[in-house]
Amino acid sequence: MKTDLKAKLLQHYIKKNGNKGFTLIELLVVVIIIGILAAVALPSMLSQANKAKQAGAQSQLGAINRAQQSYRLENTVFSSTSTDLGLAVSQDTNDYTIAVGAGTATKGQASATPKDTGSNLQYYAGCVTQATGTTTSEIKKGTAAPTC
Repeated sequence: MKTDLKAKLLQHYIKKNGNKGFTLIELLVVVIIIGILAAVALPSMLSQANKAKQAGAQSQLGAINRAQQSYRLENTVFSSTSTDLGLAVSQDTNDYTIAVGAGTATKGQASATPKDTGSNLQYYAGCVTQATGTTTSEIKKGTAAPTC
């Protein structure tokens, strides 16, 4: 009896080992699941890339605003050029063109304009104003170039 059981068990294992691998249906199910996951994750990843590009532009405008405040303390007007500010901020990045606008005694401005208008990137303006001994700084955003 034990020999019969061992023989049947060995035959079962031999048959079972002959069916290694995946069926076409199993592979198709896995490919479909991966496709669904990619379709859900891709838009989220693309929006994160745009947010990172926009954060870089905001950071550059913030640095320009701080430099404008320092420049205004030493001079009677805000700067009209980035060279006067002594910044190492690149005015030409991969995604934005950064420009310092005309400075006056009461207002300094800078802008970040997206190079690719179809990329859903925001426009930004860095504004620094001087009024009655108080200097305020802000960064405005919009779908078109905001004004200070």
